[in-house]
Amino acid sequence: MQPYLFPYLGYFQLLHAVDTFVVYDDVAFIKQGWINRNRILINGQPSYFTVPVKHASSFALIQDTIVDDDAQNTRWVEKTLKTMDVAYRRAPEFGRVFPMVEAVLTSPTRRVAELATASIRAVLQVLDLRIEWVESSARYGNAHLKGEERVLAICRAEGATDYVNVAGGRELYSPERFAAEGIGLHFVRPRPVQYRQFHDPYVPWLSIIDVLMFNTQEAARDLVMQYDLA
Repeated sequence: MQPYLFPYLGYFQLLHAVDTFVVYDDVAFIKQGWINRNRILINGQPSYFTVPVKHASSFALIQDTIVDDDAQNTRWVEKTLKTMDVAYRRAPEFGRVFPMVEAVLTSPTRRVAELATASIRAVLQVLDLRIEWVESSARYGNAHLKGEERVLAICRAEGATDYVNVAGGRELYSPERFAAEGIGLHFVRPRPVQYRQFHDPYVPWLSIIDVLMFNTQEAARDLVMQYDLA
């Protein structure tokens, strides 16, 4: 998967389901995607927070996309943290989670991929989840391959018996093609989950930040495990 910024619960369900996670950091940056932005709960409504990037382009690789810290954007970290402070200060786990978010957003990196992966690693630490982690740019040397062919090449390089993706990838891959390689193809199917936020109605599909703000570590880990493999 591409590295997402404090991604949604389903991303961590995928992480929980695998032995080795491959971070796709040498593929095209996705404008208006989840690599440099996500959503939190503000006054009962989903609201975006965004890391500004320089010259955002789908022709640039994720690993080459730079955080825009020019004069007009130098305060984005301060503003984002202030927004989260106001939005979640009354949340039951604020004191445990906000310092983690602050540490990630104030890290010195200028690369969006590094910032996004730092957010994922920080959440894994909070959840006490441990997996093997591989960045595609660092190991495989097969960026010339595309789509299913590249995934299969990575599976072969890792000696994988099974490949797992989120449900949205179902249309991208052929079970028969994977079976021919002796590799099982699976997809994470999240179960319906709901937890108490400030008010009803419940707002789903927010950043993992929201999950952590309203749930203890044990409860959040339990939510991560609410999925099936299909």
